[in-house]
Order: sequence, then structure tokens, then C-alpha cells
Amino acid sequence: MNSLQLTLDFIADKKVSRPPFHPIIMRFAAKYAGVKYRDFCLDYKSKCDAMAGCARDFSLDWVTVMSDPYAEAEAFGLKVNYPEDNLPLQDGFLLNSVRDIDSLTVPDIDSCGRMLSRIKEVEYYNKTTGGEYFIVGWVEGPLAEYADLRGLQDACMDLYDSAQKVEKAFDIFTENAVNFITRQIKAGAHCIGIGDAACSQIGPELYRQFCFKRQKYLVEHIHSLGVLAKLHICGNTSKILPDMIKTGADIIDIDHLVPNMDNYISLLAERQVVCGNSDPVSVIQDGDSAAIANSVLDCFKKVRGRGIVSAGCEITPGTAVANFSAYSKAAHSLKL
Repeated sequence: MNSLQLTLDFIADKKVSRPPFHPIIMRFAAKYAGVKYRDFCLDYKSKCDAMAGCARDFSLDWVTVMSDPYAEAEAFGLKVNYPEDNLPLQDGFLLNSVRDIDSLTVPDIDSCGRMLSRIKEVEYYNKTTGGEYFIVGWVEGPLAEYADLRGLQDACMDLYDSAQKVEKAFDIFTENAVNFITRQIKAGAHCIGIGDAACSQIGPELYRQFCFKRQKYLVEHIHSLGVLAKLHICGNTSKILPDMIKTGADIIDIDHLVPNMDNYISLLAERQVVCGNSDPVSVIQDGDSAAIANSVLDCFKKVRGRGIVSAGCEITPGTAVANFSAYSKAAHSLKL
């Protein structure tokens, strides 16, 4: 059974030998492949080759288009700088006032280099990996997009002070996400991830008011096109996890900052799974092989067999190859 079928069968609650292994790798993949991070972000073949190389060498069960949050933001007009070998940096903010929301329009994907590149990434994965891996496309959720364009502090204040304007912006972001999702699925994605990290900063009431219904809408759109949905929100999401699960996303990421992942397993629908939640720094980067194995086994026991093996968030570029190899070995040692 190849990695794609393993993942699909696992999520569908069919009999498989082990849970899938889906660690989030971006900077680690670039470093391992010897690719400058500017190229990793801007050259779709460099990114895909680096990701697929890690999948082969460390027995991952997925490949993704993840690298940074600026593909859609740049399409909306945000100025972004790309250092040669570091994370992209935005040059100020696009929305310096809520009044600037009135100038937002849904971008034309074919005129936006970074968005079009992501579609090419999905196509390239399909061409080069031959159906071996679970291919995950990606879109930014509405609050994450707003925070990129407005700044997190002002974005959070706007939720209280300018709710109607924020709703207008979020509707535009959601419409763009629907278009972007559709194109990535047509390109061959098996799943679309929705990244909305800032949601862990706003509390359950504001999450339900501004984000839940839109994330649910995106999940329903993904399902209507016949593929799976993944919801990724970093941070301690304990208070919003029940609603995250209610979005209907097939895969719910749980960060290591959630102290009791096992409290939420009973809330999952029949064909829903969680993903996580080893600490990527204290365990995967800084721990020894025994600590890594113990963390993987502890997560496995807590999720009662309904969890994809992953860290709570991105594997750091400072993680030694030996540690990542130990992580893969621990993940593949689990038996269902």
C-alpha cells in the first residue's frame, strides 16, 4: 500500500497497518535539499523536489505546497521581500486603515504569480510523484489573511471596533479562497489545508462570530469537489477545538500547546482524525531518540488510533537529520 492509499484509508477508518506520518516541513526541507529559501518560495520545482526528496528519504506519507503565508497576500497587493536564505518579509501593511478595505477586490489568479505557482506545484507533484503521496494544497483562512494585510494587533482591535468592515474583508478573502481551492483541486490536490493561525489569539466568541462559519463554508466547498479538508490553527486552541471539529474538516491539527489532546477525540465524527502534537522544538529538535519515541507513542495512545503522526507545527530548520530520522522511525513503529 503506498502513502496516498494509506492516508485515504486511514481517514476513512479502514484497516491499515499504521497511522500516516505527516510532519510539517518547510525550512527543514529547503535546508536538507540545499535550496535557498528564496528559491524554495518562488521556484515551484525547487520546492516540490525538496519536499519529495524528504518524503522519499524520511518515509513521509504526504507532500505539501507550504512555505510561507504570502501567496494570497501578495495577490491582494501586499509588498513582500524575499531574502536569499531566510523567511519572506512583508514591507509594511496593505490595510493601514479599515477604510482601505473598500479598495479590496478579488484577484485574478492567472495574473498573480505566487498563486499561479501554487497551482503549478500541485500539477508538478502529480507529474513527478506518480500518485505515491497524499498531495495537500493550501489556502489562508480569513483572519490569517486579514492579519497579514492589516497587522495582528490592529486586526484584533478591528474585530471589536469595525465589525462590519471586517466582515466585508473576510467575505472577499473567502471568495478568493474558494476560487483558489477550486484551481488547486482541478490541478490534482487530494486535500486542501486551511491555515488560520491567528484564530488562537481571539477567543471562542469572536472565533464563532467571524471565522467558524467561513471555515465551515470552505470545508463544505472542498468536500463538494470530492477531496478532503485539513484545518490548521497554531497555538493553544483548547477553547475553540470543539468548534474547529464542527467545521467538518477531515483533519484537525492540534498544536503542542494544547495540554490535553485526548479530551477532544470523542468529539470527532466517524471519518475525522486529528494530527499532532509533539513539540517541534523541545522534543523533535532538542530531544534524543528516546524522548522522540516516547512523545510519538504518547500521542498515539491519547488519540486512540485516530491521529496522524505530526508535530504541533513546523519542524524547525535546526532539527538534526538524525533526530528527524528518529522521528520517522518512531512514527513507522506504531501498529494499528
